[in-house]
Amino acid sequence: MVRRPVAWIVAVVLFAEALGVAALNWFMGVVVDRQDMSLAGMDPDVMSTSSKVGGILFGLYFGLCAVVALLVALRDRAPAGLGRVLLISAAVVHALLGAFAWGLLGWTQFLFMVVVLALIVLLLMTYDAQQRPVAPQPEDSKGDGGGPPVAPAPVTPPTAPTTP
Repeated sequence: MVRRPVAWIVAVVLFAEALGVAALNWFMGVVVDRQDMSLAGMDPDVMSTSSKVGGILFGLYFGLCAVVALLVALRDRAPAGLGRVLLISAAVVHALLGAFAWGLLGWTQFLFMVVVLALIVLLLMTYDAQQRPVAPQPEDSKGDGGGPPVAPAPVTPPTAPTTP
């Protein structure tokens, strides 16, 4: 039974985004190559190759983040170590891409980036809350289980040392 579907949703969204980013950059590289376009005197072959390589690298990055989210969903526990760092960096990347999307592309692309950012943060926060230890409740001094809880004794500072 799936208790928290947010990890599954994040994994699917990041896998789709990885494929979309890689395909879009590959397509842009092909367009630049076929049009033989140049930007500020740059070699079109270099622009085409760098677009394709950048798309593959970014796609692999989002794919790796999706694998981490998938492992979180399968194990049903918070990511640790490198996985947590990857998900936090993906959240930061989506925040930055959202800011650029607002200015360059429009509000719909901004909204998509913010939704993915919110999903990643929700994934990190829901599993983080599960890991926090719960403070032990003080037991009743009478042992009968009833009555108001007993307050802990106040902490007093140690006495000052004296010189002989």
